[in-house]
Amino acid sequence: MKKQISICWLRRDLRLHDHAALYHALKDKQPVLLLFIFDTKILDRLGQKDDPRISFIHRTLETIHQELGSLGSSLLVKYGKPEKIWAEVLEEYEVKKVFTNKDYEPYARERDELLAEYLRSENIPFETFKDQVLFENKEILKEDQKPYTVFTPYFKRWRQKLDPFYLKAYPVKKYLKNLVQIEKLPFPSLKEIGFQKSDYSFPNINFEHKLSGYEQRRDFPADDATTHIGLHLRFGTLSIRHAAKTAIQQGAEKWLSELAWRDFYMMILWHFPHTAHSAFKPAYNRIRWRNNETEFEAWCKGTTGYPIVDAGMKQLNQTGYMHNRVRMIVASFLTKHLLIDWKWGEAYFAEKLLDYDMASNIGGWQWACGCGNDAAPYFRVFNPELQAKKFDPENRYIHQWAPEYKEKKHAQPIVEHAFARERVLKVFKEALNET
Repeated sequence: MKKQISICWLRRDLRLHDHAALYHALKDKQPVLLLFIFDTKILDRLGQKDDPRISFIHRTLETIHQELGSLGSSLLVKYGKPEKIWAEVLEEYEVKKVFTNKDYEPYARERDELLAEYLRSENIPFETFKDQVLFENKEILKEDQKPYTVFTPYFKRWRQKLDPFYLKAYPVKKYLKNLVQIEKLPFPSLKEIGFQKSDYSFPNINFEHKLSGYEQRRDFPADDATTHIGLHLRFGTLSIRHAAKTAIQQGAEKWLSELAWRDFYMMILWHFPHTAHSAFKPAYNRIRWRNNETEFEAWCKGTTGYPIVDAGMKQLNQTGYMHNRVRMIVASFLTKHLLIDWKWGEAYFAEKLLDYDMASNIGGWQWACGCGNDAAPYFRVFNPELQAKKFDPENRYIHQWAPEYKEKKHAQPIVEHAFARERVLKVFKEALNET
């Protein structure tokens, strides 16, 4: 006889504490089995077999597997296409209900709609919960009930609404006794899912000590004054409620606003899913990009002849991370100086960033290009040399990541700033003035 259970499907919420879907599942009638699916529709798009993000997920799941084992339960880990996996799971168990936290990306929404339909046909309720953001979709709207498309008024409303109710942790621990009692299930190795271990090191989850100096030093890449918790927010090893509550307790309002940007961009992607592949402002789709492949390769490798751009790209290539200020500089350089489509840069970041998050990455790239909502105007062209003088005055960051500039063995600039600025203004103006 098949075991009667509810399933809590883990996705971007890899933890056993302060977890919306797990809390609701454990409070329901059936014993709860946790499931994670290595989705081949996502994995097959990854270029590297040692992709560090897969190593991070695998390592985190191993820890959860061990924690569940100590509670007499287990983690069910599957590999394949979700629709095929769910058919297998329903064969194996008598599933009474499925609980999961919402994912707002276009592919995830489509996948979840198909699953909901399939589960309905099997008379299995599919319950979804808000967990990875503080405010979702339609929770922060203008007076006319339309979504905000500019951050400043959105943030004002977001901050007014953020009372202790939204920061309250889900008390999962109290209900862990309702986990299904089951022998330890097999746990696949990285090799079994077609990957190999990455030698990248992952940022620490502890961020509290970074908050006091964040506002003053966040723009200086050599200071390492940012928290590096993007990876932990991306995969849900850190609760967004805990992050926001800590910021408020420490009076770190600037850092708190960065969490609001994250909510904002997820809300934008949900309301305007076309932004995943085209400009928020349609006129910008008319830009005649140069898309020179040789210059794009120089940008990717960090051989543009612009010290702060090259340092940023080398930091990204070597560590899977790039300082936030430098992300803006390199994005502006690619789109404005080289006139290369923002989508090329966004795709490269998607491949390399440990903390890659579609909504924030697309939002950031469109901001830098000038084609997004709440964007830097197209005529604002960062001067990489002035940016370096202002934010890395002693060249500490540049010499750390691009030591060839210290040794005077670097590439010559692939384009001259004044020329590039004049060229991009002309090209953008032509595209935006077309009728």
